[in-house]
Amino acid sequence: MRNLKSVADDTVFVKHPPGFRARRGLNWTFVGLLYTSFYTCRYNLAIANKSISDEFGFNKGQMGSIITTALLAYAFGQIINGLLTDHFGGKRAMLIGAAGTVVMNIIFGFASFWGLLWLFVVIRGIDGYMQSFGAPGMVKINAAWFAHTERGRFAGIFGFMINAGRFLINTFGPAFLAGFIFLGLWHVPPLHWRWLFWIPAMIATCAGVAMALIAKPTPKEAGFDHPGVEEPLGENETRANVRDVFWTIASNPVIWIVALAYACTGSVRQGVDQWFFRFMQEVHHLNLNDNRFWYLGIGIPFVASVGSLISGYVSDTVFKGRRAPVAAGLYFLETIIILSAAQFTSANTAVLFLILISLTVNATHSILGTAAAMDIGGARMAGFASGLIDSFQYFGGSLAGLLLGHLLDRSWGWYFYFMAPFGLIGGTLMLSILGKVTLAKPKKL
Repeated sequence: MRNLKSVADDTVFVKHPPGFRARRGLNWTFVGLLYTSFYTCRYNLAIANKSISDEFGFNKGQMGSIITTALLAYAFGQIINGLLTDHFGGKRAMLIGAAGTVVMNIIFGFASFWGLLWLFVVIRGIDGYMQSFGAPGMVKINAAWFAHTERGRFAGIFGFMINAGRFLINTFGPAFLAGFIFLGLWHVPPLHWRWLFWIPAMIATCAGVAMALIAKPTPKEAGFDHPGVEEPLGENETRANVRDVFWTIASNPVIWIVALAYACTGSVRQGVDQWFFRFMQEVHHLNLNDNRFWYLGIGIPFVASVGSLISGYVSDTVFKGRRAPVAAGLYFLETIIILSAAQFTSANTAVLFLILISLTVNATHSILGTAAAMDIGGARMAGFASGLIDSFQYFGGSLAGLLLGHLLDRSWGWYFYFMAPFGLIGGTLMLSILGKVTLAKPKKL
C-alpha cells in the first residue's frame, strides 16, 4: 500500500538560528502553564464527586450526567473550536478558553448554595465547551515551533504539562477537603468542596495573564524570519480558510481511524480520572487523609508524564515519526493490565493497577492526540486536526460518565470490566495503519 504523505513530511530542515531553542522553550513553558491550569479546573469535579453527592443526595448516575454533559460539550467544542483556532490563531483561542473556564468554575462553586442538579449540569457543560479552546490552541501554537521529527518529543512535553495540572489538583485537592498543616505551623481546617473550583480559577487567571504577556504564537512573531522549518506551501503562514481546513482534514481516511482509537483512549482515561477517588473511598473505605490518595495523586501524573515522554521519544527516534506501532503496543498492554486489576481486591493493589493503567492510557493520549495531529495538519491545519481527533477522546470518555455511573450504581464490580474492551479495540485499529510512515492525506500531483 502506498504510504501517505504529510504536509510535515515535505518539510525542509535547516539549522535553527541562534536563540531559537531558548525562545521556543520560554514560549512553550508559558503556553504549557496555562494549559496546566486548565486541568486544575477540569479534574476538580472528580475529587468533589462524593462530597457533592453526599450533600445533595445525588446518585452515581446523576453525578455521571454532570460528567457526560461536560465531556460531550468538550467533544463538540473541539470540532468547532479547532476550526476557529486555525482561522484566528492558537494564542487567542487559549485565552478565550481560559477566561471561560475561570468564570464557569467560579459560578459552579456558587451553585453549591442552591444544589440543583440541572444547574450543575448546565454550568459544567458550558465549562466543557470553553475548555475545548485549549487543546487546539496549544497544539496549533507548537506546530509552528516544532518540526515533524521533534513533535513526538513535544507530545511528551505536552503530556507532562497536562499531568502537572493533574498532580496539582490530585494532591492538593484532597488536602483542601480533609484539612492540612501548612509548613508545620498553620492549621488549615477542612474547606467546603466549592473551594476546589474557586482556587483553580485563581490559578488559571494568573497563568492566563502571564501567557498573554510572554508567549508568541509563531516564530515569526517572536522575531525569527527563518526558524529552521519551511512549510511546503512556500510561506510560513499558520492561518487558513475554514472551508479548506475542513475538507483537507475531514476527507483524510486515516484521521478517522486515529480518532476512533482515541475514543477508546478517552473511555479508559476518563474511567480512571473521573471515578478513582470515589472508587477508593467506597470500595476500599479510604478517607481523603489516607496516604494512598497521596501515592495516587503523585503516582498517576508521574507515570503518565513518563509514558508520554518515552512514547513520544521512541516514536520519533526508533520508529522515525511513526506513531501507530507504539500506540498499538500500548493499547494491548493496557488491556492486560486492566484485566489483571479486576482479579485483585486489596487497596494497595488497586493503587498499583490504577497507576499502571494511567501509564499506558496517557502515553497513547499524547502521541495520537498531539503528535499525530500535528503530523496530519502541519502548522496551518493542526488546530482542526487536533480538535477532530481529541473530540473523539471525549465522545468515548462520555461513556465513563452517565453509562459507567449507572453501572456503578448496580455494582463497583463493573469498574475495570467496563474499560477492558477499549484497549483491545484501540490496538486493533492501530494495527490497521501500522505500515503508514506518515498519516496525512496524499497531495494531488
